[in-house]
Amino acid sequence: MSDSLTTYLPEVPYATPRLSSPREHLVRAADHLWRVQDRTERLLGHLRIVADPLGLRYRAERLHLATGTFRLVGEFWRPDDAVAALRYS
Repeated sequence: MSDSLTTYLPEVPYATPRLSSPREHLVRAADHLWRVQDRTERLLGHLRIVADPLGLRYRAERLHLATGTFRLVGEFWRPDDAVAALRYS
């Protein structure tokens, strides 16, 4: 038997964060990523969960189409704060 045989456990996706405001809702885009949409289904940006030694952080991001990368708007301890940053920026 080989000593180099290593098995990896699959990552478990996080549950969808609850928002206190009815103005926006989240639509899952990946295991740790949600689209933030307003009442008219307009896309405001993305909410990403990032593990931190002190707990979960919520990252507000916008997709930059020209480069195909996400631009950081801010990183917060509460999902409502991250969504508010997308709403008002």
